[in-house]
Amino acid sequence: MNSIQQIFNQKENDLLSIFFTAGFPKLNDTTKVIAELSNSGVDFIEVGLPYSDPLADGPTIQHSSDVALKNGMNLDVVFQQLAAIKDSNSTPLVLMGYLNQMIKYGEDTFCQKVKDCGIDTVIIPDLPMVEYESHYQQLFDTYGISNVFLITPHTSEERIRKIDNLTNAFIYVVASASITGAKGEVSEEQINYFKRIQAMNLKSKLIVGFGISDNQTFTTACEYANGAIIGSAFIKQLDRNGIKGIDRFVNSIKRV
Repeated sequence: MNSIQQIFNQKENDLLSIFFTAGFPKLNDTTKVIAELSNSGVDFIEVGLPYSDPLADGPTIQHSSDVALKNGMNLDVVFQQLAAIKDSNSTPLVLMGYLNQMIKYGEDTFCQKVKDCGIDTVIIPDLPMVEYESHYQQLFDTYGISNVFLITPHTSEERIRKIDNLTNAFIYVVASASITGAKGEVSEEQINYFKRIQAMNLKSKLIVGFGISDNQTFTTACEYANGAIIGSAFIKQLDRNGIKGIDRFVNSIKRV
C-alpha cells in the first residue's frame, strides 16, 4: 500500500491537494512551501518538476517553471531538496513531471532518486499507456512507484476502464479538455462529465484537477470525486504573497 492509498484509508472524501513548482518563487523555497502546506492541513502535495516545454500547463504554471529554471532548479537540486526532508515531512508527496525529463536523466536513476526521496507516486501526463504497459509498469513496480493516469471529457469508456484496472493510487480527472488554469465556476457540461464518470462505479479513487481554484469549485468537485487538486490559483497567490500567505489560502479553500 503506497502513501496515497494510506491517505484514502484515513479520509475518503474532500481531500485537498495543492500543486506547486519546485524552486518557485525562489530556488530554496521548495521545502519551505511543503512545510507550510503540511502545517496547513493539506492531504497530499503535488510537486511539479520545472520543465521548459510543459505541454499540459497553462501560462501561470509555465511562468513558475520559467522562474524556477532561471533560479537554477534542475532534477539534481530538487531530488536533494526532497531527500533532505524525507524523515521530517509527514504529508505524502506526488511528483509531477514529463517523460523526456525521466528519459534524459536516466530512467533507473530517476526512479531510484524518487524512491530515495520517500516518494512512491508520480504523474507523467505525456506517458503513453502502450509505453507504460510495455516498459514503465515493470520499471515502476521494481522501485515501488505508482503511476497516475489522467482522463479528460474525451477519454473513451474503454480507456477509462483500462486505466481503472492499472491504477493503484488515484485517477486524475481533468475537469476540462484544456491546459491548467483557473476558469471560474464549474459548468453544467463539466458536472455532466463528472456524473458520467461517477456512474461508472470505478474501483479507483478520483481526484479532480485543472480549473479548481476556490472553495466553490473545490466543493463542487468533491461532490463527484474524492477530492481535488489546486495548482494555478495557489501559484498566483504564492507569487503575490509568498510563503506567508499559504495558510490563509488553504483555509480559504477549506473554509476553516
